[in-house]
Amino acid sequence: MPILPLPRLLSLHRGLILLAVALLAGCAIAPPRTDDPLQKVNRKVYAFNDTLDKAVLRPAAVGYRKVTTPGVRRSVDNFFTNIELPVTVANDLLQARPSQALGNTGRFFINLTVGVGGLFDPASKLGLPLQTTDFGITLARWGMPDGDFVMLPLLGPSTLRDMWRYPVDGYFFDPLSLIAKNHGFNFGEYYLPQVLYVVSMRAQLIDAEGFLQTAYDPYAFMRDAYRQRRLYLLYDGNPPAAVVDKLQGVDQQGFDPDELLEQQKQWEKQHGSSQPAPAQTPVPSKN
Repeated sequence: MPILPLPRLLSLHRGLILLAVALLAGCAIAPPRTDDPLQKVNRKVYAFNDTLDKAVLRPAAVGYRKVTTPGVRRSVDNFFTNIELPVTVANDLLQARPSQALGNTGRFFINLTVGVGGLFDPASKLGLPLQTTDFGITLARWGMPDGDFVMLPLLGPSTLRDMWRYPVDGYFFDPLSLIAKNHGFNFGEYYLPQVLYVVSMRAQLIDAEGFLQTAYDPYAFMRDAYRQRRLYLLYDGNPPAAVVDKLQGVDQQGFDPDELLEQQKQWEKQHGSSQPAPAQTPVPSKN
């Protein structure tokens, strides 16, 4: 039975770390969003995922940090980051980006050999930085729109377009999934490497939890952080200013945060949300 690429389940949290760094450099006020028609269901799924995290993932991550050294954790992270690069290479080819595919292939083999199976990262020192992409970005480059934002059970934030990256990347491109499909395992041993990666990634995020915990509306923070992170991936970290303005809603003539806050309150009331309006969710400025 094929398995989903669990090492990709925490991609949103990686984005949150990058977003937190950006917040230190400068912020802009994001207008309230009224383009989340599935919000009522999404918030319930978010609450479920958050409960599961507090009950299982976070305790496991805390225990993992206690029994490992920073050097060991860094080697584990390097290994799984490298072993997932074939997913990026496959999507680089689907996006008709041969130079990126060649660079990521070189990075994969350098770290696999000189880096002792990917435990070390000599490729970065040789000028081959980590670049990641997936089938959701591939569909975006083919012109498919985002669709509605959805919060998936266990998997976390996504959109109707991006959710296809889980079955496609997981079934066709993910090395760990391919190994599992082509080898007989009697006791589900193939899950252990992926479980280890999820725990190790969650351990990295413990130090960044404060940003989410102090957010005005944690659900809205994650939703908007996800959308921004995907936008930056689509444009290789440099989206056009007009696209960023449209995402943030500040391209509207006569932009007034107070007026939009009132609109958001009315929209939340009409749609039955019991959470506070996310009008003051900070987002990275374009400067």
